[in-house]
Amino acid sequence: MGGAGSGVIASGGAVDAHVHLWDTGRFSLAWFRPELGLPEVADAADLAERSARATTPIGPIAAAIAVQAADTTDEVRWLTALRHPLLAGVVVQYDPVAAPGSASAGVARSGVVRGVRVAVPGRRADLADVAGLDELCEGIGADGGVVEFLVRPEQLPAVGVVASRHPATTFVVCHLGLGAAEPDESWAAALAAAAARPNLAAKASGVVTGRADRRLRRALSVAVDAFGAQRLLFGSDWPMSARIAPYDEIVARTAAALPALGAAGDAAFWGGTARALYRV
Repeated sequence: MGGAGSGVIASGGAVDAHVHLWDTGRFSLAWFRPELGLPEVADAADLAERSARATTPIGPIAAAIAVQAADTTDEVRWLTALRHPLLAGVVVQYDPVAAPGSASAGVARSGVVRGVRVAVPGRRADLADVAGLDELCEGIGADGGVVEFLVRPEQLPAVGVVASRHPATTFVVCHLGLGAAEPDESWAAALAAAAARPNLAAKASGVVTGRADRRLRRALSVAVDAFGAQRLLFGSDWPMSARIAPYDEIVARTAAALPALGAAGDAAFWGGTARALYRV
């Protein structure tokens, strides 16, 4: 696949590269609790209704990538069986405890699966305790898929090291490696270190908070400086983001907080890079 975001940027409308879909009546989510204020069912039809109210600088949301919310086999089977015009692909979760026989390993070659997410913010900063990681990266890279990382800021340099060991694999950092943390100088330096790898991109997802948007502007400015628009992707993090604001407001606040990207940069950030990386 080459460098992240390399090659021709396809047209065809905006892409939300990070949403979650679930049905807690069909399978359990270990982290799900009623006090979180999240719906028990988050389905593609609901996503389509909410995203239809949003307009990005390149037009309406035309496609979405669903990222597995937990790591059970029942969830994988349900998610990969979903069919909806908006749903363009699925990223399944890697379970390092079960590696290499995790649920994701068995479906990585499925037609709807576009990649595997390594969600390890609770692991060591150097990621040395994530079992089977190099094997996973080699296998997904050979299939032309994407390896995503959900990590805390201190782990970002290690993600860059992993990317350097697997130059033929495309990597994507979720939530800018930031999430709800403060975009301080330590995070900015770690993000820049990771971005030095040309086969690594990042999602501007999960970074809209209830705090003042100067924080969001700071985070997006640092990300654009580190990656350029060609290696950044928009993600709403719906329905997690619905606790902060409606879908259309998440889009609008992200657009307002971004540095000026120009027409080509807007095309890449809001859809083109996601279309290239996830084969939309």
